[in-house]
Amino acid sequence: MPLPTLIRDNRPLDHWLGELQGALNTVFARPEAQRVNPGTAHAEAELDEAARRHAAGLMRINHTGEVCAQALYSGQAAVARDPAVRAQLREAAQEETDHLAWCADRLDELHSHPSLLNPLWYAGSYAIGVAAGLRGDGWNLGFVVETERQVEAHLAEHLETLPEGDARSRAVLEVMKADEARHADHALEAGARTLPPPIPQAMAAVSKLMKATAYRL
Repeated sequence: MPLPTLIRDNRPLDHWLGELQGALNTVFARPEAQRVNPGTAHAEAELDEAARRHAAGLMRINHTGEVCAQALYSGQAAVARDPAVRAQLREAAQEETDHLAWCADRLDELHSHPSLLNPLWYAGSYAIGVAAGLRGDGWNLGFVVETERQVEAHLAEHLETLPEGDARSRAVLEVMKADEARHADHALEAGARTLPPPIPQAMAAVSKLMKATAYRL
């Protein structure tokens, strides 16, 4: 369950306490989805131990990716100048909360656990989000586009490498992929700027490191 709400007004200290609360909720509390988990429409597959571990590793990567997305969007929204951009980031973050909850559910079903490094990934992603937001809303939205395109790519890869019979994981990832594409399209429509090299390449390198560690830890 989410932790109790700590603050209700907009004073700076209260604002940053609220950001800390959001971090604690994301990393340590059990997320609650607003949409039905798409995996529940499918029967559980009979996976051998190797297939189960592989599926769990992929879902752990995706869970950590959603932790990073929550942090990134929260950091960006915290310093966004335009209220409309801030609202768009918060709306996207809510859908990412659904993804986070679905991945957590699937990890439970696979008798596995989230990454032990999620607190570090949250902190780093939040810092990147704040840095992006301080550059201005066009760059802020540009980070959304690049992030979502890279997430789409790794979800497509995971859909190809999931154990063949794991329909529950597949259903979750397919909905997540569609949501990520929509977030990127909305950011483009709202005036996203194209990130210059080497920023996309650096983001891809960090993502590669995250995937390698989260698969195992």
